[in-house]
Amino acid sequence: MRNWRHWKVAVTGINAHAENPGPGLAVARCLVEHREFRGSVLGLAYDALDAGLYDHENCQSSYLIPYPSAGDEALLERIKVIHALEGIDAVIPCLDSELQNFISLRSELAGLGIKMLIPSRDQFNLRAKNHLVDLCSKIGVAVPRSKMLTDPGFFDRVAREGFEYPLVVKGVFYDAAIVYNAFEAKAAFSRLVGKWGYPCLVQEVVNGDELNLAGVGDGQGNLSGYVMMRKRAVTDKGKAWAGVTVVDEALHATASKLVRALAWRGPLEVEVIKGTDGKIYLIEINPRFPSWIYLSHAVDRNLPVAVLRMLADEKDVQLTQHEPGTFFIRHARELIVNLKDFESVLVNGYCGGDVVDRSA
Repeated sequence: MRNWRHWKVAVTGINAHAENPGPGLAVARCLVEHREFRGSVLGLAYDALDAGLYDHENCQSSYLIPYPSAGDEALLERIKVIHALEGIDAVIPCLDSELQNFISLRSELAGLGIKMLIPSRDQFNLRAKNHLVDLCSKIGVAVPRSKMLTDPGFFDRVAREGFEYPLVVKGVFYDAAIVYNAFEAKAAFSRLVGKWGYPCLVQEVVNGDELNLAGVGDGQGNLSGYVMMRKRAVTDKGKAWAGVTVVDEALHATASKLVRALAWRGPLEVEVIKGTDGKIYLIEINPRFPSWIYLSHAVDRNLPVAVLRMLADEKDVQLTQHEPGTFFIRHARELIVNLKDFESVLVNGYCGGDVVDRSA
C-alpha cells in the first residue's frame, strides 16, 4: 500500500459561495501545501459552477457527483467509475448533507480500498440539532434554551412559551437567521423548512464571544488535534469571514467532553458562545471540517493531514497546542476558467488536465 504522502485524496464540498463557502477547497489547500504531501487531490462537486472544479492549483482533477438527495446507490456507482479511472486512496467528506450517504457506503468503499475517517450513524445522529440538548444535559454541557419546531404558530406565542425575541432560527442541516419579531421568524422558518425540511431549531440569543474549535476525534474518545479561534467578522449567514487563534481551556474542556461522550471518529467543529458570564454555551457540533480549516495549516497543526496519518494507522498523531494570535481574513478572487473545461464539466462531469469522456 502506498504511503499516505503519495495518496490520491478525494475531497467534497469544493464550492466557494461567498456567504457560505464549502470547506473542501480549504481542506485541499491544507493537503497540497503541506511539506510532506506528494500526492494529489481529486475534487468532487455537485454543480458545474462549483469553483473548485476549475482550481487546478489545488485539485488536479475534479468530477461531478450526484446530489445527496439521489441516495447512496447513485453515489456508489459514480464513485466506482471515478475510482476505476483515478485510483482513489481516501475520501474526506466536507458537507453535513452528504455524510449519511457516505456512512451507508463505509463498507463498500472500504472494499474498494478507499479509506474514510467518518463517524458512525449513531454518532452522527446524536450530535444533530434535534438531539443535541438531550446529549448536553446528560454530560453537563450548557446550551442556550432551545426548542425543535414544526409549527410556525410558536412565533405568535413566544412569551407564553417562556422565550423572548430576538431568537435564532436554524435549519436542520445548515443556515440560521436571527429574528426580532414573529413576522421575521415565520419568514425564516418557511425559508429554512423549504430548503432543508423539518424540523427547525429555535434558540435564545446568548451575548458573548463566538468561539470555534476544529478538531479530529480518534474514535476512542480522544481529541487527537485541534485549533481554536474567535470570530472577528461574519457573513450574513454567521460564517467566519475573519478570525484569530485563541487558547481557551474552557472551550477545550467542553470539546473534549463531547468527543469523549460520543467516541467521535473523524473531523468535527464545535461552535460555542463564551457568554458575558464567562460560561461556555454550546451552539452546535458540525460533523466535518469548517471552511476556515486552512488556519490549522497556518499554525502548523494541519488537521486534514492528521486525518491521512490516522487513516494510515500512524502512531502518536497527537498534535501539540497552537499559539494564540494568528489572524485570518477571507477574501474573494476571480478564477479564470477555460471554456473547454466548463464544457467538459457540463458534458462529461469531469475537469482536469485532459478533456476526455469520463461520464460513463
